[in-house]
Amino acid sequence: MSRGLLLLKRSEISKLMGLAEYIEVVEAAFRAHAEGKTLAPGLLHVDAPDGEFHIKAGGLVGERTYFGLKANGGFFRNRERYGLPNIQGVILLFDAENGTPLAVMDSVEITIQRTGAATAVAARYLASLNSTHVTICGCGTQGRVQLRALKEVLPSLKQAFAYDVNAELANRYAQEMSGALEMKVNAVVDLAEAARTSQCIVTCTPSRHHFLEKDFVSPGTFVAAIGADSPEKQEIDPTLMGGNKVVVDVLEQCRQVGELHHALEAGVINEKDVHAELGEVIAGKKPGRTSLDEIIIYDATGTALQDTAAASALYERALQRGIGTTLAIAD
Repeated sequence: MSRGLLLLKRSEISKLMGLAEYIEVVEAAFRAHAEGKTLAPGLLHVDAPDGEFHIKAGGLVGERTYFGLKANGGFFRNRERYGLPNIQGVILLFDAENGTPLAVMDSVEITIQRTGAATAVAARYLASLNSTHVTICGCGTQGRVQLRALKEVLPSLKQAFAYDVNAELANRYAQEMSGALEMKVNAVVDLAEAARTSQCIVTCTPSRHHFLEKDFVSPGTFVAAIGADSPEKQEIDPTLMGGNKVVVDVLEQCRQVGELHHALEAGVINEKDVHAELGEVIAGKKPGRTSLDEIIIYDATGTALQDTAAASALYERALQRGIGTTLAIAD
């Protein structure tokens, strides 16, 4: 019998799971995908006059099979024009065995955390575990969770460089994150110098033209390209993907909207040159890092598998703890 539709607000969601738990949930979801224990993920992108909508859907097959659908609006002048978040949305969670709607929840906290978690999972398998320096490109909310996530899995990190086209934002980020993580974080204006000094580079911006050049990246570097989640967005030089190891979150999606999309269009890589999906590396079907000198690019477009995994875990925790508001939507 249906319990009704559970409504979870962002403040409630933030109490149910921490970043370390998101990392474990997301890693399990990628592994399940490689093992054929998922419903095929889908992606729809819709442009609006001043922004865009992403609709992502997919499911996880387990003791209980879940289907999740996320609709996010990205309007990157919202904060300055209306005092609203630049990204807003909801996740709908269903019982995938009988189609019953189970929950509706704010997507913002989940999107922030699961995106950082995926980078952490990728770093576990693709970065040098002795990495000491990281460059974060993009000093907004996502830049904060990316650094926190990397600190969870790379204990040797001792210094971060913060780069943003808005220097004031980078300075604020450096001050805040230095105190929060008790590590040295410096705002930089010279991306090339910072990137060449780093063993990890994360790009998490809404840029529509690449800014991370191939010659900024030193041998042995792990590059997590996070921002390109629509066809027009681009952060890294396409030639960086040619001749280096490329791992994607979901191949079909990266082919449509990721950095891979731009590299394929530029003719610098073929689809067969993609080394693996992240889940294949986690499941042991493909190797991760095999050399200290190899450059590895992780092309992350953000998948419904992450959203569904997080939403289902939150739903189960909320039921156990009696958190949320139950809505009756059926007569």
